Amino acid sequence: MVINLKEELIMNSHKTIDGRGHNIQIADGPCITIQNVSNIIIHNIYIHGCVPGGNAIVRDSTKHYGLRGISDGDGISIFAARDVWIDHCTLAACHDGLIDAVSGSTSITISNNYMFNHNEVMLMGHSDDFLDDKNMQVTIAFNFFGENLVQRMPR
Repeated sequence: MVINLKEELIMNSHKTIDGRGHNIQIADGPCITIQNVSNIIIHNIYIHGCVPGGNAIVRDSTKHYGLRGISDGDGISIFAARDVWIDHCTLAACHDGLIDAVSGSTSITISNNYMFNHNEVMLMGHSDDFLDDKNMQVTIAFNFFGENLVQRMPR
């Protein structure tokens, strides 16, 4: 199943996207935003071809719609969130980063993923001067960094 989002998917706390046993793709549109929430799991999803979205009315909960600014075009954007686990996903060819975790995000695990065909793979913390990023805790384990990756990979 290929899901083409018109606007970014903004996740609420205590949610899981679980694609085990299926071929689930989020492709060729805005992708996933995890902002100011906690306890998120994304498992076994193929995310590719993500582009910026926004300047639109977006629902961010069952009771609230609001004007959303333009997103970066990340595969998965983690902003001021905690307790996030991204596992067994495939990510490729997005407009900006494949996985970006910024603005005080912490307690993040990125494990068993396959990443390929991309320039800016991951961003952990957006500025050396941003104090909330200094205590960021991220585990990056058992990922496969495949062909045609350029920068922002673990060393």
